[in-house]
Amino acid sequence: MIKEQKIRKEMIQLTNLVDKINKKHIKPDTPEFRVGDTVRVDVWVKEGKKERIQAFEGLVIAKKGGSVSETFTVRKKSGGVGVTRVFPVNAPTIDKITVVKKGMVRRAKLNFIKGMRKEYKVKERN
Repeated sequence: MIKEQKIRKEMIQLTNLVDKINKKHIKPDTPEFRVGDTVRVDVWVKEGKKERIQAFEGLVIAKKGGSVSETFTVRKKSGGVGVTRVFPVNAPTIDKITVVKKGMVRRAKLNFIKGMRKEYKVKERN
């Protein structure tokens, strides 16, 4: 009985420690966005010795995870070809995330868009 209580206390202390470490790595300037929103993600790209910012603008089709490990998937059409990228929200390679347009959808994940031939229209949210 006493051993179990000690183990529980140690587990609680460990989870508190992990939460403190995770809080340090979360970016405070991340805007609020949902699935269906159009976002522009400015990403640091390394080409040889030079670094530059490249914008990737598209529709958020999925959000996954939470806390430090939260990711979101953005899809755009480039030259008639669909391009999908998964970004970690708190990655140091992301300079900033800008919400271009707020969309209203009735799904948590829009993965069906990958198989569509036509353009998917998203209603605008206020």
